Amino acid sequence: MMVPKVKICCISSTEEARTAIKSGASALGLVGDMPSGPGVISDALIREITQSIPPPVASFLLTCHTDARSIIMHYALVHTNTIQLVDVLEPEIYVQLREALPGVKLVQVVHVLGEESVEEAQRAAGQADAILLDSGNPHLKVKELGGTGRIHDWVISRKIRESISKPLFLAGGLNSENVREAIEVVQPFGVDVCSGVRTNGHLDPYKLEKFLDAVGKV
Repeated sequence: MMVPKVKICCISSTEEARTAIKSGASALGLVGDMPSGPGVISDALIREITQSIPPPVASFLLTCHTDARSIIMHYALVHTNTIQLVDVLEPEIYVQLREALPGVKLVQVVHVLGEESVEEAQRAAGQADAILLDSGNPHLKVKELGGTGRIHDWVISRKIRESISKPLFLAGGLNSENVREAIEVVQPFGVDVCSGVRTNGHLDPYKLEKFLDAVGKV
């Protein structure tokens, strides 16, 4: 089994970025304004951190916008190389984003709520460069679009992974104690972690080392 890539999300400073990269992260997640959840930082700080990330490491802007104009305007403030779309988009929005941002990768989040998420992921995989499975709930009055710290049904996640041809990232409540099992069940291209490597909201080098060690031993 291939060792998955590791994306560290909720990066909140250039120091955290350096720590994550030094530990072996392949991608960093930078959280823009959200209706709920942890890790939100200003667009100015996202831009500053992005400029400090060396080219081999991917920089992900997490945006909750769902219309092309707002997403493009958000991207223009930060210039990451990847946009993580945490809410559902209409198909024509992807077309508009491709035309406006031809060199930027699009990663679509699918929040795994049940078997219906399989079809949602299949539709999204026809448009996005990769799929990221998380444990939010965009149907609540105040949307949960990530950072819940909850796991979801990995059996459904595996079904999604087997039914699409695009790379798949697995997120949602992962930590050093459960990531090995998660990888064995789902066999994702990459894993994504936020709260599982943090203490009191701050990136914890010890937890990060344990997490990456668990991923590498699979």
